[in-house]
Amino acid sequence: MKVVLDTNILLVSIPKKSKYRLIFDGVIDMRYDLVVSHEILLEYEEIIIQKTSQIVASNIVELLVKADNVEKREIFYKWNLIEADKEDNKFVDCAIAGGVDYLVSNDSHFDVLKNIHFPPVTLLKIDEFMKILKNLE
Repeated sequence: MKVVLDTNILLVSIPKKSKYRLIFDGVIDMRYDLVVSHEILLEYEEIIIQKTSQIVASNIVELLVKADNVEKREIFYKWNLIEADKEDNKFVDCAIAGGVDYLVSNDSHFDVLKNIHFPPVTLLKIDEFMKILKNLE
């Protein structure tokens, strides 16, 4: 299974006591493949620094860069499917380029994807993704 995680999904899955920790552990334990772009990694780092520290952010990004189940994609075409927050398009473009099974986000800006049939992007909310991961155990 290949997945793109919106930054907020990754962020809430990092704390050891988070009810969403299964998502971060799923990356570490190679239960699924995470697809990222350079832009996504930069945003992950920027937001994790704001919420924690430079050291924590650097360690997490380094873990992601070195993990065998994290696929780095270069984005050559920008679909611009999300108008409400253009910054969110980096996740959609990566999902399309990576041929992922799911794009996971709780951000309502992504809801527009439910009405776009081409290119197909399957959007999941965090709780839906958690159910899938629990079924993999």
